[in-house]
Amino acid sequence: MTKIYIYCLFEKNDVLRGVYSSIKSVHRDALKICNTGNSQVYMQSSNGAVKPTPTILRNIFKGVTDIKIRYYSDDSSATILKTKLKE
Repeated sequence: MTKIYIYCLFEKNDVLRGVYSSIKSVHRDALKICNTGNSQVYMQSSNGAVKPTPTILRNIFKGVTDIKIRYYSDDSSATILKTKLKE
């Protein structure tokens, strides 16, 4: 049985923006959504607010499923949900 993980991207009001199989793609689109204000984009994780990179995101997602990570700026926000496809 193959484990297939997907990443769902939600905009500010929990509106589904897309479903991805790549961490780099979902990270890129989350930055596009949040990079509209005057402040930097931050990622809310268990370590607090950090500047988002694909490496940090991959390390947070490693070994866990059904986890949400929030990207935000002063004007917008996005949420990434990692889950597993069920057969």
